[in-house]
Amino acid sequence: MKTSTRTPRPRPWLGKLAAALSFALMLGHAPAASAADEARIKHIVLVHGAFVDGSSWTPVIARLQAMGYHVTAVQNHLNSLADDVTSTEQVLRRQPGKVLLVGHSWGGAVISQAGNAPNVAGLVYLSALTPDSGESVAGLLQRLDVHMTGLAPDEAGLIWLDQPEQFQKIMAGDLPLARVRQLAAVQQPIAANSFAEPVTQAAWRTKPSWYLETSLDQALPLTAQKAMAQQIGARVRSIPASHLSMISRPLAVTAWIDRAAREAARSATH
Repeated sequence: MKTSTRTPRPRPWLGKLAAALSFALMLGHAPAASAADEARIKHIVLVHGAFVDGSSWTPVIARLQAMGYHVTAVQNHLNSLADDVTSTEQVLRRQPGKVLLVGHSWGGAVISQAGNAPNVAGLVYLSALTPDSGESVAGLLQRLDVHMTGLAPDEAGLIWLDQPEQFQKIMAGDLPLARVRQLAAVQQPIAANSFAEPVTQAAWRTKPSWYLETSLDQALPLTAQKAMAQQIGARVRSIPASHLSMISRPLAVTAWIDRAAREAARSATH
């Protein structure tokens, strides 16, 4: 009796079936991934404050980009509130969708005006100033009884913070001196008259807001931050950080921005 040694005929339909099943599984997972991606504001615009530039956001930018966000940092001239608002509005017009607008320090005044743009879905204040409609930063600080000491303008009307020891004391008490020296070397002065320009219409009156308080801040007292966060009705978190928390505590800052982006998306759908 002979044993059959025939080779099984190839069955190309098996390969096609496997490919079809694999594609179907991919399609089955696609809606869930898409839904998760859509459940947040994906475009984030960051607005820096006085004495720094857009590169101060670099540690946060890297982390947000790794999370899939499209991030743009505005480069403010710090010559006037109007100029910085214009710079921010130019960046906002380049965003292809809804935007979460984030402002640090002086940048809070900027986003309070620029945030009226129709594509801004929410405002995040990072130890930032929150002037009301018709109010200037100088008026806000006076109302909160906050005094800027040791920051007198020069003969050109510019306020500088280019001495490392002073920079560290005011802005970056939780950063090593070597890093502070780098920041002081590239610091950007702000025109003193910027503080006298009023915000026309405070965007936080019509847009949802989030406020990140920095409890070790020597530039803007925590009591003032708490008063502003309460005034604008913001969702609040406090972290132990200096005024430059985006550099000293980038993980915490990134997490707060991510949370705001997700909550702003939910607010936009209601």
